[in-house]
Amino acid sequence: MRPFSYQRASDPDMAVQVLGAAAAANNPLTQAMAQPLAGGTTLIDLMKLDVMRPAAIVDINPLARGWSAIEPGGDKLRLGALAKMSDVAAHDGIQRDYPVIADSLKLAASAQLRNMATLGGNVMQRTRCSYFRDVSYENCNKRNPGSGCAAMDGVNRMHAVLGTSDHCIATYPGDFAQALIALDATVEITGRSGTRNMPFAELHKAPGNTPDIETTLQPGELISAFVIPGRWPRSVYLKARDRQSYEFALSSAAVALDVQGGTIRDARIALGGVATVPWRAREAEALLKGQKFDDGLAQRVADAAFADARGRQHNNFKIALGKRVVARALQQAVTMEI
Repeated sequence: MRPFSYQRASDPDMAVQVLGAAAAANNPLTQAMAQPLAGGTTLIDLMKLDVMRPAAIVDINPLARGWSAIEPGGDKLRLGALAKMSDVAAHDGIQRDYPVIADSLKLAASAQLRNMATLGGNVMQRTRCSYFRDVSYENCNKRNPGSGCAAMDGVNRMHAVLGTSDHCIATYPGDFAQALIALDATVEITGRSGTRNMPFAELHKAPGNTPDIETTLQPGELISAFVIPGRWPRSVYLKARDRQSYEFALSSAAVALDVQGGTIRDARIALGGVATVPWRAREAEALLKGQKFDDGLAQRVADAAFADARGRQHNNFKIALGKRVVARALQQAVTMEI
């Protein structure tokens, strides 16, 4: 691990000022020189691997006093970005009214990691692509812009089939983000100019021509909270993986339904393990609205969710697997007892 300086931020103003100092030099190459530290479950790993080389670490854990609240209400849920994954997953109100959130967090990591990791850090985690995480491979456009993508013709079993570009096929690895994007969450962002809000769906950037730019956050900005409108007691998160214990998704689906009198009034579907960013399947959702559920409808919805998928040599199986995951998640959501 390379040398770095350590600072402990006593308040949000200090945190964003220190983190934004690199941007003041107006040099894009310095914008990752300072990194926030909360749970550290991703950052420290990548520093050990020499993938991330920050010159300064800003400990933001003192901000948890104001940024870790779990606040369910009648018409919305507000989650502080520094809330621990385990605390949110175990919350009775979230298990009752937002089971898709609770399940996505429970299935995301080991118990030890969930006790340390924060919600904000979880959605900002970087890809598990082996070519990104192994610096002996020079051709990784996320780590070394313009160098190419070794995964294109390499071992790409874990890689994306949706949202890819000619520059990157790395999969977004998170689980919690699928629940957020399915439920139309808003993200609250704190920076040097104050606080702003935007749809969670606009936080992550598809790779396009610049895979190294992964989010729309500006230098110095921090996620301070997530807000989820409404209540979604009929919701599930289903995850297919190589082993039942701690493992990243081969394919997953976050599904939330509003069913009245046997008719689906509203439907939300998000896909994980198969896309370069948290992925909302809006065309598939549209097929469900106003319909009575049956197995045939489930298959048509699953087909629509993967209509634009593009498989490669080792990951083509994810298309068929993803369809089965979507269909099963829909079946589970429809038959839930609430």
